[in-house]
Amino acid sequence: MVIELKAAKRSVSGKGVQALRKDGLIPSIVYGPKQEALPVEMNLREFTKVLEKAGESTVINLSVDGEGHNVLIHEVDVDPVTSVPRHADFYAIVKGQKVKVDIELEFVGESLAVKQGGNLVKALHELEVEADPMNLPHDLKVDISALAEINSHILAKDIALPAGVTLVTGGDEVVATVVEAKEEEVVPVTAPDMTAIETSVERGKKEEETPAE
Repeated sequence: MVIELKAAKRSVSGKGVQALRKDGLIPSIVYGPKQEALPVEMNLREFTKVLEKAGESTVINLSVDGEGHNVLIHEVDVDPVTSVPRHADFYAIVKGQKVKVDIELEFVGESLAVKQGGNLVKALHELEVEADPMNLPHDLKVDISALAEINSHILAKDIALPAGVTLVTGGDEVVATVVEAKEEEVVPVTAPDMTAIETSVERGKKEEETPAE
């Protein structure tokens, strides 16, 4: 099923995009090897729905004033406070030309080592791969049931990839491992020496009561 998103050519830039955002639009740009930079705007709500569904590894049919473009969501700038998208880059793909993208990892299964008290450490959350855009997976499954012992690990090269998809991330990069859980060291709290405090207070009072010569 092809994911579709509608957009319109954008004529404003700079400070003018603030007005677009107030109207519920998100300023964006489309570019690629055979596509000149094309400023566009689209409904923020519709874009957010597509982003959640497609991520950055699913081809989208972006219709700009009725003209279709096969694109990938390449980069999204979000507001650091509200986390609302405020700008998006779309990469116009070329038929037959491979692309390199980061694919999100989804950790599934249960680890015996974790059940026995170990801590699961997820060292990577994405893998970079290369493929024809039409063959890109939405995500990659990492089965942590392979982690049966403390210090066992899963490497990037252990992740199963769909046909036509090749790994770009170093194969020996650790994706996940299980480490021994360490008990937090409890530092004993030493009660203050009240005798020393009382002696110091008494000395201070005597010094105040003794007239200066």
